[in-house]
Amino acid sequence: MGLAAGLVRTARPRQWIKNLLVFAAPGAAGVLTHGTALGRSLIAFAIFCLAASGTYFMNDALDREVDRLHPDKRHRPVAAGVVGPRTAAVAAALLLAGSIGLGAALLGGEFALAVGVYAGINLAYSVWLKREPILDLAAVASGFLIRAIAGGLAVGVPLSNWFLIVASFGSLFMVAGKRQADHRELELGGIGHRGALGAYSQQFLRFIRGTSAGIAITAYCFWAFEKASLAPRGHVYFELTIVPFVLAILRYALLLEGGAGGAPEDVVLRDRTILLLGTVWAALFAAGVYGP
Repeated sequence: MGLAAGLVRTARPRQWIKNLLVFAAPGAAGVLTHGTALGRSLIAFAIFCLAASGTYFMNDALDREVDRLHPDKRHRPVAAGVVGPRTAAVAAALLLAGSIGLGAALLGGEFALAVGVYAGINLAYSVWLKREPILDLAAVASGFLIRAIAGGLAVGVPLSNWFLIVASFGSLFMVAGKRQADHRELELGGIGHRGALGAYSQQFLRFIRGTSAGIAITAYCFWAFEKASLAPRGHVYFELTIVPFVLAILRYALLLEGGAGGAPEDVVLRDRTILLLGTVWAALFAAGVYGP
């Protein structure tokens, strides 16, 4: 692996799928068909790709010694010595500063502040929070929530309180599942794990997962009812989206129990049932937003 390939791999373009969350608020508000809103959402997506890659460079530079002890992470370019830690640190600084600057110049100060908070939490996570039980879960989950909030800020659409609750606890649900997968590796003799992981038990992580899933489902039901009540003709499509949403949560929970969850994006993209449920949900929601 050459330096250029190592830099690209450290940027983790596969992880950019998480940044699609910036389209959630504009899509829910039904403004993505407007040229200006779509353009601003695409810019927001690109900026968060830069910011996310910056956090990956920063994390890999700080964790290189621990990563070398892990059977999989030792192949990361920084841990493997392909990309030097100083090079990774410079790349992190440029990407994070560039994403905040571009956010301020193109999408406004509030959006730039959201990117700055995202970068700050990730720095705190890499340096400290990953060793603090509970706080590490909140820090990782906040990354998903900030993306969703930033998407609304980019196009200037108000965010429903129910939407924020769904995004918050849905994120916590996925993070708890990821920690369960990490915990299984630890039980099998894995080494080099983040410090907070040893403080959790499988039972406690299941409790967090169950609690967060229950709150997310309840909040989604209220959000769907709210959307239906505000629709010009009281669209039943919004209520119908509850069915695929709940089934997708249950399907994801089943996959977690089977040992999946280490990479949430892989779970979502590789499971046909979740993809089918997601397609049905999107069709119903689009019918509610854009239907007659």
